[in-house]
Amino acid sequence: MDRHNNFDVLRLVAATTVIFSHAFLLAENSQDHDPLMIITGGQTILGLVGVFMFFTISGYLVAQSFETTRSSIVFLAKRALRIFPGLIVCVLVCAFVIGAAVTRLPLREYLARPETYLFVAHNSILDIYYNRLPGVEFWNGLIGGIVNGPLWSLPCEAMLYLMLFVLGACGRLTLPVVLGLVAIGVGALWVDASKFIGGVFWLLGFFAAGMCCYKLRAVPAFWRRRWALLALAGLALSIPAKLFLVCFPIFGSYLTIWLALTPRLRPLPAARYGDISYGLYIYGWPIEQCVVYASGQTAPWWLVFAISLPVTAAVAFLSWHLVEKRCRWRGRSSAARGMPAAGPAADAAIRRVPAAVAPDASAGCAAASAPTRP
Repeated sequence: MDRHNNFDVLRLVAATTVIFSHAFLLAENSQDHDPLMIITGGQTILGLVGVFMFFTISGYLVAQSFETTRSSIVFLAKRALRIFPGLIVCVLVCAFVIGAAVTRLPLREYLARPETYLFVAHNSILDIYYNRLPGVEFWNGLIGGIVNGPLWSLPCEAMLYLMLFVLGACGRLTLPVVLGLVAIGVGALWVDASKFIGGVFWLLGFFAAGMCCYKLRAVPAFWRRRWALLALAGLALSIPAKLFLVCFPIFGSYLTIWLALTPRLRPLPAARYGDISYGLYIYGWPIEQCVVYASGQTAPWWLVFAISLPVTAAVAFLSWHLVEKRCRWRGRSSAARGMPAAGPAADAAIRRVPAAVAPDASAGCAAASAPTRP
């Protein structure tokens, strides 16, 4: 598939920021030294900005996928195949490779404990709060036993997929509705709704902002450089106003899509050897935990990051070529057989974005990636 955009580059950047931020958290048991924590006066970490970018890109590309997929079954299958195959293999690796190597229990006892298999079962179906394995403590600390903290965002991503599907199937995937979702998401950030609704509404604004950008993709005036500069200024001014998180769905999400689509930037072949951003996400935390464990909790953050990033990239490369890509191919072969149309939006022809905005983006969906909550 031709990729005349920089979505792949931005996904890699987002995944790297997540691993970078986790290096501070896992090496120092604190995020106080995260660069964005310092710049924003404690408002957020760099890894969360990566999360926001992921959800924004996901909103754009999944909205596009719905409008260009002629079957509801195929659309839902695409979403499931994007999340579950790589996740299930990762959970198995965490339980039976990493967990088996790190546990303080005798291996026979570890493999006999029901908690080991409950970890696999729960996390494989996005019940991510079952996040510990018997006898596994990478280091002494509150989060030293968490095997794969970032998985918390995946249920949110799946629920937002379903929300988009329901709206589209009902013929309500319109610009006014999407703008309303952005407003709800911004309001949730204002009241910090993640404290009582599991983060879904907390992440809604970013996903909906991506959907909004897709709806406005063919309006050249919306994508002029002056608006990108104003968005950058708005994001900068939100820092002293202590509104960085609240303003990011408006300014930061626009900048994310603008950077992905602007013809001013030459598209980089970031996925030439595979789309490894999802693998970077799901393997980054457990590999960093292993580095901290192997060092006896003495490695500084920069060493944890320097070792973990290339190791995670190698594992993500294998995950893509051995698991994710193979499953996506099978899904596409099923789609080729032809199925009934998905609904009101399904019979729309695949639209080419005007050259003033950007060429067609990939219909693939961005992987959800997130650090553990600060």
